[in-house]
Amino acid sequence: MILAIDIGNTNIVIGCVDEKECVFVERLSTVRTKTELEYAIDIKNVLDIYHIKRTDLEGGIISSVVPQITLVAKLAVEKIIKKEPLIVGAGIRTGLNIRMDDPARLGSDLVVDSVAALTEYPVPLIIFDMGTANTVCVIDKDKNYIGGMIYPGIEVSLNSLTANASQLGSISIETPEHMIGKNTVECMKSGIIYSSAAAIDGLIDRLTEELGGRATVIATGGLAGRIVPHCRREIILDDDLLLKGLAVLYHKNRK
Repeated sequence: MILAIDIGNTNIVIGCVDEKECVFVERLSTVRTKTELEYAIDIKNVLDIYHIKRTDLEGGIISSVVPQITLVAKLAVEKIIKKEPLIVGAGIRTGLNIRMDDPARLGSDLVVDSVAALTEYPVPLIIFDMGTANTVCVIDKDKNYIGGMIYPGIEVSLNSLTANASQLGSISIETPEHMIGKNTVECMKSGIIYSSAAAIDGLIDRLTEELGGRATVIATGGLAGRIVPHCRREIILDDDLLLKGLAVLYHKNRK
């Protein structure tokens, strides 16, 4: 069993993977001021909840899009498992053929998502990861990573709306009773949910057209489960995609 951690701008996804089976998946808040000891305590508490001991873990792997936390998290994991975790980055073997202008600058989370999807799903692939930023990875029929998209995430859009419209307050991201809202809160909830779903449907149509046919579409990330049920295109919801990808990379690079 391995400890797999993905550090995002808003959340840290933590889980344990036994072969390809996710034992658990949990999320911690990303706090840039925490020390390695504080993160070690957080991670240890999660492991304790699931009755996982240090001796159960053969190693660890971390991907991160928050550079100032990467080293802190690495040292925190070392305190727990007494081994140096693998960090997804330059020099790691991925098996991913990246056809980008600067392959080295592709985000580690996008690499991990793509490796996992290639392992489990037929190509071509379109992968939506819904977090602070919504990202789209596109993999062609020859298993080449040919590019993607980045656009504001749901919470970023909602925060911008409430910050710049004085009469609109904060709301929770949940499906309203009616699509056609009957009050301000319902209107905001409907707008954020259904506009996000419609955007994904529209992007799928345009991306598959550029790919020249059908594609397997996968969605993952903290807010995917709120939006995907309202989409009209066929989309596979895979909450464990990142952790499964980290497990694949760990085994590819295990000494």
